[in-house]
Amino acid sequence: MTFGSLGLGDNIVRTLADLGAASPFPIQAATIAPILDGKDVLARGRTGSGKTIAFGAPLVESILRSQAGKRREFGRTPKALILAPTRELALQIDRTIQPIARSVGLFTTQIYGGVPQGRQVGALRKGVDIIIGTPGRIEDLVEQGKLDLSDIRIAVLDEADHMCDLGFLEPVQRILRRTEAGSQKLLFSATLDREVAALVDEFLVEPAVFEVAGEDQDSGTIDHRVLVIDHRDKAEILASLVDREGKTLVFARTRAYAEMLAEQFDDAGIRALALHGDLNQAKRTRNLERLTSGRVQVLVATDVAARGIHVDDIDLVIQADMPDEYKTYLHRSGRTGRAGRSGTVVTLIARQRRRRMMELLERAEIDAPFDEVRVGDDLLEELSGRQVDPVG
Repeated sequence: MTFGSLGLGDNIVRTLADLGAASPFPIQAATIAPILDGKDVLARGRTGSGKTIAFGAPLVESILRSQAGKRREFGRTPKALILAPTRELALQIDRTIQPIARSVGLFTTQIYGGVPQGRQVGALRKGVDIIIGTPGRIEDLVEQGKLDLSDIRIAVLDEADHMCDLGFLEPVQRILRRTEAGSQKLLFSATLDREVAALVDEFLVEPAVFEVAGEDQDSGTIDHRVLVIDHRDKAEILASLVDREGKTLVFARTRAYAEMLAEQFDDAGIRALALHGDLNQAKRTRNLERLTSGRVQVLVATDVAARGIHVDDIDLVIQADMPDEYKTYLHRSGRTGRAGRSGTVVTLIARQRRRRMMELLERAEIDAPFDEVRVGDDLLEELSGRQVDPVG
């Protein structure tokens, strides 16, 4: 199967090849044709499966077809809307979709908070075809009369569960109600809990439903391990795990602990930075870019900040603090094993948390061995990817 045989035009197919997508991933093969047919789509699965191209490429193709033979006017209203929970994800989506759109003469713009709105309003005034952004700023510009959603014929909700977790359910509902009557809706989510189900019930009409292949536990791309440790060994065990080649993401519950761990790793000669909600946007972007480029090996993040981490080659995720709920575990583990690559998720717990951890994994439908570990155990070498010296 090729992107061309799924119904995408030559320019888009060539651009996808330039982006490194020579042939479709399973989610792309499954969803592109139904999207081009105008069907609503509900796709369930964690991030990293290639879903940006799965909705982005047919979205561009659909707009192109609808505008065939028409002159594109200055100041035209947007025809497609992509909603994301965070600025970082909106930027990442735009990095993928912008070249696809440009290849056929369409324009995208990003709309998110935390920055002055002047440039965003200026782009809208000139006219754009696809807007990619976060619900807060999008609704703000709509209320100011600077953004008209009435011609939106395709609306995408990416990471719908994250949006609901962040309190965006009602803004998303209000935004979608402003789009063109009968507009096509595409919803992607790792979990389908009550709030996401409310969006599906209200806005999706007889959707084509897909599990995002390559993302589930059966895919074998992620190895899950639980290490039962003594609290006094925790700092040393963490340092041993992150002292490695490759990119490591460590989860900490609080900003203070994230900062402390990053400092400890740095003092031990392991290049590390913290990522948390108290950092301004420029600093968060810079710290994330340093991991992406390989200038640091380790990023220590809190859950809120980590929602913007979409780096394909993180091959080890360490949960220094056990997550509070199974959804958090799924989102954290979705930072590795992305785009068909393999990855490892290691969770550190105290003995008294074993039962709670077993319940959490059961809800997440994940099998993971529990190992009692002390400082210097061979398993730590193995999990960090270092070679264990043979004995004798």
